Amino acid sequence: MKVYRDEERARLVIELSESPLADDADKYLQLYDQGWIKILKHGDVGRWSSAFHALPDVMPAKVDMTVDCITIGEAEDTAESATSIESALKGMHPWRKGPFDVFGVHIDTEWRSDWKWQRVQKHIAPLQGRTVLDVGCGSGYHMWRMLGMGADLVVGVDPTPLFSMHFATIKQYTPKSKAFLLPVGIDDVPQETRVFDSVFSMGILYHRKSPLDHLTQLKGLLRKGGELVLETLVIEGDENTCLMPKGRYAKMRNVWFIPSVVMLELWLSRCGFKNIRCVDKAMTSLDEQRSTDWMTFESLPDFLDANDRSKTIEGYPAPMRAVILAEAV
Repeated sequence: MKVYRDEERARLVIELSESPLADDADKYLQLYDQGWIKILKHGDVGRWSSAFHALPDVMPAKVDMTVDCITIGEAEDTAESATSIESALKGMHPWRKGPFDVFGVHIDTEWRSDWKWQRVQKHIAPLQGRTVLDVGCGSGYHMWRMLGMGADLVVGVDPTPLFSMHFATIKQYTPKSKAFLLPVGIDDVPQETRVFDSVFSMGILYHRKSPLDHLTQLKGLLRKGGELVLETLVIEGDENTCLMPKGRYAKMRNVWFIPSVVMLELWLSRCGFKNIRCVDKAMTSLDEQRSTDWMTFESLPDFLDANDRSKTIEGYPAPMRAVILAEAV
């Protein structure tokens, strides 16, 4: 992994120096280094590194980020068998966000993240030439789709070590792509810089103890007129409706606030956004989030009431997600 990390860092130095983030380049590089120090201390890093190095050491003839299943190479690009490639990739189980196809091996992730992207993509501002931040980027699936839409530079932040390994697995086969994952959280990112053209926060807001602080934080990272893409859990109701679970929600411990769309729009207005609109609202289906051979732990079917799928196992309304767009003032 050292060769990958060093080469990736060198590319990051160059891209930061030529971007709107140049003034804080040193801070971003420190975050990259600090994040990897933590990853290398993780108990599973040996297994992940072995899997990473067992993958074919070739440059694929084809990389396609414009399709729902991000495609890296074809089976004939390498002498490695599909069985050995699949075994290496499964050494980084569980795979939660995707799907991906790596040299003909289909990674059927827990989440059909392409479905979320389809709901988002048709409504957002064109990404051509934009500098983009993806907060809580996970494995980087949506970062690759952002590049596929023409973004000039995509920076993702996510402190989960395994997600950095998943991202590295794809990035090694497209090293010149201008996408970089910083293994840190949003609170570590330089604040009030107003440098990003687009900021995505998808699946994060309900994990924040202070959602208004999170929205204010996101506004401080957007240039004036920049677009916030907010995707989050919501509940039916008016501007006075907000669910705060007593304990877990759908077996998740860290869910704090689930507002109605109207309340969420009010929050955004109070935090200094304009042109606020909800462009999509949909229930999460059992086909969109489920266990697979690539994520064998519990998933959405286990989080809902077996006798009434309209409720979580705790008795709350089942997950419904909305996409809200807003413009920074």
